Amino acid sequence: MTAAPTAAAVRPAQPGDVATIAAMLTDAVADDPVAEWLVPDPHERRSIFQGLLSMEVDHAVEWGSVDVLLDMTGVAVWRRHPANDAAVLSDHHLGTFTKRALPRFRQLNALVDSYRSAAPHHWLAWLYVSPRRRGQGIGTALLARQHQVVDQLGHPIDVVVTSEPARDFLHAHGYFAGLPLHLPSSPRLWPLRCAAPPATQPTAPVRIA
Repeated sequence: MTAAPTAAAVRPAQPGDVATIAAMLTDAVADDPVAEWLVPDPHERRSIFQGLLSMEVDHAVEWGSVDVLLDMTGVAVWRRHPANDAAVLSDHHLGTFTKRALPRFRQLNALVDSYRSAAPHHWLAWLYVSPRRRGQGIGTALLARQHQVVDQLGHPIDVVVTSEPARDFLHAHGYFAGLPLHLPSSPRLWPLRCAAPPATQPTAPVRIA
């Protein structure tokens, strides 16, 4: 039996990890229903997501937070809102990689943005564990590392997922699902939020007679 990973088994990603992480996530979206809607052709889908994810992960390593398992079989990609002085990924960057698929990516981004709050929060952009390592507590360890940081800031966490198993996994870790989001002729997406922890009330001074 393999022991469940601890926080010590998770480390911050470095710039040199970007290519490996992007390749891992590109494999993950190969048969994702929303990715299939975005780019129906499988060869074009792989090419587009390889470039797009390389850019996104590189940006998150520098300006957000990316955690990986030591053996690179699991990853969590987080972004902060507002992003303070972070460089903005513009429509131009998106169009560079998505080309003729850009209109559908714009539709997806507009739908997700309509759900996201303008208030400070953290955004879970990606959470992935290799199929051969699932059921070993890796997803839980990846969540726990960043939850410790976010809880100290008192911010909620938002995420949108593309499958019911992902929705149910996050629900089991304290995330609450909103109403499904719909794109034209596309599979559903599920928005979820992990509420900020309640603020700690200062203890009133006690007078000792």
